Amino acid sequence: MHTTKISGHHIDVTPAIKDHINEKLEKVSKLTDQITSVNVTLLKDSKYQKAEASLHLPGKDIFAAASSEDRLFHAIDDMVDKLVRQIDKHKTKQSSSVHKTLEPH
Repeated sequence: MHTTKISGHHIDVTPAIKDHINEKLEKVSKLTDQITSVNVTLLKDSKYQKAEASLHLPGKDIFAAASSEDRLFHAIDDMVDKLVRQIDKHKTKQSSSVHKTLEPH
């Protein structure tokens, strides 16, 4: 089980936002059980609402960010989609390097 830290910069992190993030991160957690921690930062500037996440795996840190003009929830969804793609890519690289070391020469 990993720890999740959610913080906001110029934005109130409501229980609904926390629930949405945790629900979306369950999708990420199902991909790998090696996640040690996740840090999510929500930001709001004059035009955009942004979601950023740092995900820590043994030997690898994964970062994803997304923004939306209209809805913070869209930015969160896009950020999670990026995390999923990066974890899939990381897992593919890991499995291919394991197969290379196991192949006879």
